[in-house]
Amino acid sequence: MKKFRELNFKYPFLIALLAAILFIPFLGYVHLFDWDEINFAEAAREMLILEDYTRVHIRFLPFWEKPPLFFWLQALSMKIFGVNEFAARFPNALCGMIMLPTLYFIGKKLYNAKFGLIWAIVYMGSLFPSFYFQSGIIDPWFNFFIFLSLYFFILSYWKRSGFKDIELKYSHWIYLLIAAVFCGLAVLTKGPVAFLILCLCFFVFWVFKRFRMYVSVPQFLVFILTMIAVTFIWYGVETVKNGPWFIIEFIEYNYRLFKQPDAGHGGFFGYHFVVVFFGCFPASIFLIRGLFPQWHDFEHQKNFKFWMLILFWVVLILFSIVKSKIVHYSSLSYFPLTYMATVVLYQITKKRIAFRHTMRWGIRVIAAVIGLALFVLPFIGMHIEFIQELVKDPFARANMNANPGWTGLESITGLLLILTAYIGSAMLGRKKKMTGILVLFIGTAIVLKLSVLFTIKKIEAYSQLAAIEYYKAHADEDAYIQPIDHKTYANLFYGKLRPEFAPEVEDYSDYEQRTAWENKLLKGDIDKPVYFISKNKSDRRLREAAEFGVKKIGEKNGFVFYKREPKYIFKGY
Repeated sequence: MKKFRELNFKYPFLIALLAAILFIPFLGYVHLFDWDEINFAEAAREMLILEDYTRVHIRFLPFWEKPPLFFWLQALSMKIFGVNEFAARFPNALCGMIMLPTLYFIGKKLYNAKFGLIWAIVYMGSLFPSFYFQSGIIDPWFNFFIFLSLYFFILSYWKRSGFKDIELKYSHWIYLLIAAVFCGLAVLTKGPVAFLILCLCFFVFWVFKRFRMYVSVPQFLVFILTMIAVTFIWYGVETVKNGPWFIIEFIEYNYRLFKQPDAGHGGFFGYHFVVVFFGCFPASIFLIRGLFPQWHDFEHQKNFKFWMLILFWVVLILFSIVKSKIVHYSSLSYFPLTYMATVVLYQITKKRIAFRHTMRWGIRVIAAVIGLALFVLPFIGMHIEFIQELVKDPFARANMNANPGWTGLESITGLLLILTAYIGSAMLGRKKKMTGILVLFIGTAIVLKLSVLFTIKKIEAYSQLAAIEYYKAHADEDAYIQPIDHKTYANLFYGKLRPEFAPEVEDYSDYEQRTAWENKLLKGDIDKPVYFISKNKSDRRLREAAEFGVKKIGEKNGFVFYKREPKYIFKGY
């Protein structure tokens, strides 16, 4: 215990260093994935080309789906590292290096240094939370800002309510203002849904307090006005500079996203419950016990867990109601989930909660399921022709023609996960409980890293690699690169779209405008060659345009490639 106390001051630096070792290497090893990773990286790339940091563009047309804060971070990263996959993902690796020590400090304030260390390790070593720090999506920063906003709001509430046994040096107004600033940053990162989530949490807490006011109207108005002042950095400047059109389109888009599935991303009501349970392994095994009452030494610990329960259920229920079902929509729940898992693990180390057989075998069974899938996958890839015969979809069947180069050695990641789970759970059941936590969670993070290196790149060969190679092969030519009946952003980023090749439309998402632009390239007057790409099951329009000089030049793994030369000019089309 003495040695543990002596190392307390070093833990934040060790956590940040471990995060850097886990998250930074090989960030650019795999291409960015359609749609979100490439979409966001393209927005940052176009910011650099246009030197316009106040308005987001895709295809050099206004893009109102997201605010710009994350794209600012990516653009800065690209300024430093160049326009590439590493630069697009580095902001989230940096987020992990900041977030995990922050969880340590928050945990230390709520309990002690040991609790803070466990929380940081649990978050770092759960599957999806760890994976997102190695991605190029918006959510890590977005979720971090929301969580910090809620945390400082809770501190403000504790200060006003006179909670004892926790040191709160500053006025409740200071904590409230900090909470509002982080809320504003969250809104600048992904939109008003951040404020909606926080307001739902505030409302649920108010209901459980039997509608007794725990924050005054003036205080809440200050919170809202401060948040608005922060968001004025973009929302206000954009409106003043260009009028309200862009902001109105942004709000309408987010409303449509709530009401109906976006681009086929539908799912059943319990979708996010399943995703969170398996995606947050091994923390989710301890969450089950964490949902039930535990012993708390102080009132603030009990109250904080109550807030985490509220946040957990608000996120899961809200995004179960939302029609669009995308995996990372529920990723904000990772904070309360890992917190409640940490409470259980901490009390296991204190011998207040027994490490029961259900926990041990829950860890081992889920690890066996995931590990077996990782173990079998390479051998399926080496003999994929047996599955290929059963697949009816022509595009999916052709995808399987890819040869990623499976060797069978990739299966070691599955064995390592099973071994890690077995050893870690065995140690947790004995006296070396802290060692068991470190083995279980850090081991899982290492296995995930190895899986990205050995497996994800080979899976990419089946999904998008042929298309990306096509875009890269023609990126430096003086030519158009146009997908037909195939939604993608990869042609923009990997085809290095330049402003002079931007679609001549006002709104590319509008079907009629997009189709008119495609028809011009297919059949109208063109001054440069056009490279087309489509899926093998949806290239009808390309085949029908043969009389206008559109010729098939190749196909690979389900993608078909066509080209049209500018000598085919048809006046009056």
